[in-house]
Amino acid sequence: MHYWLMKSEPDEFSFEDLQRCRREPWTGVRNYQARNFMRAAELGDIVLFYHSNCATPGIVGLAKISKTAFTDPTQFDKKSDYFDAKSKPDNPRWSCVEVSFLESFPRLVSLEECRQSPALKSLLILRPGNRLSVTPVTAQEFREIKKLGSRK
Repeated sequence: MHYWLMKSEPDEFSFEDLQRCRREPWTGVRNYQARNFMRAAELGDIVLFYHSNCATPGIVGLAKISKTAFTDPTQFDKKSDYFDAKSKPDNPRWSCVEVSFLESFPRLVSLEECRQSPALKSLLILRPGNRLSVTPVTAQEFREIKKLGSRK
C-alpha cells in the first residue's frame, strides 16, 4: 500500500466534484516527476486530496487509485488546456490515473497546520519551491494527516 497527495484547484475540480461523480481520471499533469509518481501508483493506493490555490489550502479527504496509469487523453485534444502538440499517440508523453471517492474529513487539514506539525516536517509539499501536483506520502505522514482530519 502506498500513499499519495494529489493537488487540485477547487474551482477546476474539487473534492465535492469527486464525491458527486464518485470516480474521475486525474488528467492534465504536465510535470515529468509528478507523472512518474502517478505511474508508480498501484490499484487501491490511498490519495490525500489537497485543495490548492484557494483561500485556505489543505487536505479535505481521501480517495483511492481505482485504475492505474493509462494514456492521458487531454494531451491529444486541441481544445484542452493540456494539449501537447509534441506528444504522439504511438508514443504518448503523459499518463493519468483514475481516482475514486473514499471519505471526507470532518475538517480541513490546512497547509499551515501541516507546517506546524513536527510529524509532518518532511512532507514534500512543505519543501520550498515544491509545486508538484502528485507526491508520495509516508505511512507515518498519512496516519498523522488522517488523525488531524478526523478531529472535530
